[in-house]
Amino acid sequence: MQVARTLPELRAATAALRARHGALALVPTMGALHAGHRALVLAAVASGAATVASIFVNPLQFGANEDLSRYPRDEDGDLAALRASGCALVWMPGVETMYPPGGATTIEPTGAAENWEGMARPGHFRGVATVCAKLFGQVRADRAYFGEKDWQQLQVVTRMAADLHLPLEIVPVETVRESDGLAMSSRNRFLSAEERGRAPLLYAAMTAAATELAAGADAAAPLAAARQSLTAAGFDVDYLALVDGPSLREIPRAAPDCRLIAAARLGTVRLLDNRGIG
Repeated sequence: MQVARTLPELRAATAALRARHGALALVPTMGALHAGHRALVLAAVASGAATVASIFVNPLQFGANEDLSRYPRDEDGDLAALRASGCALVWMPGVETMYPPGGATTIEPTGAAENWEGMARPGHFRGVATVCAKLFGQVRADRAYFGEKDWQQLQVVTRMAADLHLPLEIVPVETVRESDGLAMSSRNRFLSAEERGRAPLLYAAMTAAATELAAGADAAAPLAAARQSLTAAGFDVDYLALVDGPSLREIPRAAPDCRLIAAARLGTVRLLDNRGIG
């Protein structure tokens, strides 16, 4: 496995990989890798393409009240996990490479980016869209792999790639969960032992609501009951909503391609999750 830290190193490595393998697959990450990230890499490797994983903690997607320095970092552990998963190349640029002095261009997505996380974290999806567009241009991959765990991010990036006619496919990969249902996230490590014991209640409440929604119930009562149960369990619920999957537009009852999305704070950790209906 190669590691590139400069653009000339990246260009030389990707050119050689394309010559040998014909296609490149990209897995963008911010490091602190867990089994969910490894599932993305394994899916990319299984496609037959040479797999490139990026590790870059993107300052542009952190808000004014979010602690960039607190984001977990584990370079040695990340490289070992990527090597074991069959990754061919790791792209680890510095901030000065991604955002050189004098840079004046960002991408401002609308549509699916406007509500939910877009409202809770102003500017977040500008950072996501901009860094993804840069990574796509740098690596020039044929496809890029994103987890369904961050559902809104997946829809924003998919829409951006389509709208800008970027020559790559965005490939979704199903959320990886702990045995008790908690969606894997780099931030889970900040949960206390007691909070970790309660954290699976988020997915359990969503699953109970999804069962009623799949049976034809209007969304209002099942979602209100789920919010009430989570609040009683000590969660601070930002939102729990039934939405059209691609557009993130709130809908009153289950429909094809709908999604149940949630964000709730437990202690200092903000948990995001989503699931299909039925």
